[in-house]
Amino acid sequence: GVAYSLAKSGKTDGLLLEKEPTVAAVTTPQAAGLVGQVRNSVERTKLAMWSVETFSELQRDEEVNPGWRQVGSLRMAVCDERVEEFKRMKAVADESGLEVEFIDNQAARQKWPAMRFDRAKAVLWCPTDGYLQPSDLTMSYVAHARRLGVRLQTRTAAQKVIVKDGRVTGVETDHGTIACEMVINAAGAHAYHIARSVGLELPIVPVRHEYFVTVHADGLEPTLPVIRIPDSTLYLRAEINSLLCGGWERTALSTDPREYAVAQEPPLIDPDWEVLSWFSEQLSPEMPQVETLGVRSVFKGWPTFTPDGRFIVGESSRVKGFVMAGGCNAHGVSGSAGIGRHVVESILEPTPSPYVQSLSPDRFDREKWDWESASRQARHYYETYYDLGH
Repeated sequence: GVAYSLAKSGKTDGLLLEKEPTVAAVTTPQAAGLVGQVRNSVERTKLAMWSVETFSELQRDEEVNPGWRQVGSLRMAVCDERVEEFKRMKAVADESGLEVEFIDNQAARQKWPAMRFDRAKAVLWCPTDGYLQPSDLTMSYVAHARRLGVRLQTRTAAQKVIVKDGRVTGVETDHGTIACEMVINAAGAHAYHIARSVGLELPIVPVRHEYFVTVHADGLEPTLPVIRIPDSTLYLRAEINSLLCGGWERTALSTDPREYAVAQEPPLIDPDWEVLSWFSEQLSPEMPQVETLGVRSVFKGWPTFTPDGRFIVGESSRVKGFVMAGGCNAHGVSGSAGIGRHVVESILEPTPSPYVQSLSPDRFDREKWDWESASRQARHYYETYYDLGH
């Protein structure tokens, strides 16, 4: 996504390195692919709107598109406090120019006949939301970036970034050294290691996230809107004719990137059936049939989180030419185009916006922090993702 955004801005002399045989490996294909624009701040809303605009543009390419389904989304409130939050979110959407409206339960049921809305005290409808297939999105980015001149090199592992006199001069890989003037660190669960190779200690915490896909379920089809039930910590959508259901765990599990090397993989994740069953139980009041549906697949990965819940985007003032695009807080897919735009703004605009400046990796140099607290705060951000006032 960053390579594509840079190429669109005119920076076409780029080389994307990927250690796996193909891009869209590791965490990317584990993502649910939901794209929601309704947020609690204008900045985050506009970032998501930019992603939707980009996905819609890419979708017009009949040869290589991201499988973007603009089916809309329903956000359900089941308590009075959540209704008030939805009102505040609608006000943010209105200020941002995003079309959002409250609809009654009958209208919501017409959009999702297999779902009960008996408990809903409010339903917020955003017609321009949707979902896509993360692997398709990645390959669409690749195709379009290549057309603009970007090169791609797979099966090449970055080992460290070379710095001379406080400036990036190249990247050392398992296939030799590549000279360059700028490195964009978008290495996900290995972003910590790449940053550490230039002397930066950044609290990029991998936190487990998982969801399940059921067997065929009557009444489900790919044109149904995405649904979010924050009071139950759940999100769901149709996956062809099956149900995809995930949520935010109340007791998060993180791993310490200091305990594995850049050449190693994060710990393997086994499906946590207790957590997945809890998701199913949370959904059963709205969709009783979920308790009788068999689980076909479980997807899980290590998206990275930060202790303050903000992305880490921009050039380090300590190491010229070293640019971060990490700590995406599970928005690596849905926010990819917006994050790419933020990277472009951070390095090409003479005066980036205050919001983009606030994402700088420098903030962790200015503030004292320790790994125990940072990991705890990152997990807390994950655990409270759908909490009121988050």
